[in-house]
Amino acid sequence: MRNRCRLTLIVLAVSLIGCGPSSLNDAQDSVTTPDWATFGKGVTLEARTSIGDILANPEAFKDQIVAVEGQVVGVCAMMGCWVELESDSKQRLRIKVDDGVIVFPQEAQGSQAVAQGKVELLDFTPEEYLEKARHEAEEMDREFDPASIGDPPYREVRIFGSGALVAAAREAS
Repeated sequence: MRNRCRLTLIVLAVSLIGCGPSSLNDAQDSVTTPDWATFGKGVTLEARTSIGDILANPEAFKDQIVAVEGQVVGVCAMMGCWVELESDSKQRLRIKVDDGVIVFPQEAQGSQAVAQGKVELLDFTPEEYLEKARHEAEEMDREFDPASIGDPPYREVRIFGSGALVAAAREAS
């Protein structure tokens, strides 16, 4: 019985070798596959938390380490110190990192990404929020309209990132 189990495992392993990436790439020469760039400590969590879940109930996620995924729809133009991810349902969440420790390139815009870090809830006074909005407009090289900040409460839900993976399409060989 023991030998029969070993034989079954060996046969299974050998049959799976033929299903490896090289045979898949041979069958899909014209398909592009992602080539992931690692930033900071990368992503160690396998489970993904929905951006929508975090935004719907931020208090439940406060100070938790999570991994989120989405398309990069914004990158800090001045220092690359944040990226903004958008989910399939068009909800957005900013991933902020220490200035100069992790630098996201502008070329990340439009790419899929996974980011990991601690959920933060930042509350601002009206004056602080006005200055934050002015600074962001400067970072994005756009006109600033003080009326654009809206009414309180002034809260930002974000992730203080420890790492990320950003995909770039490359041709399969």
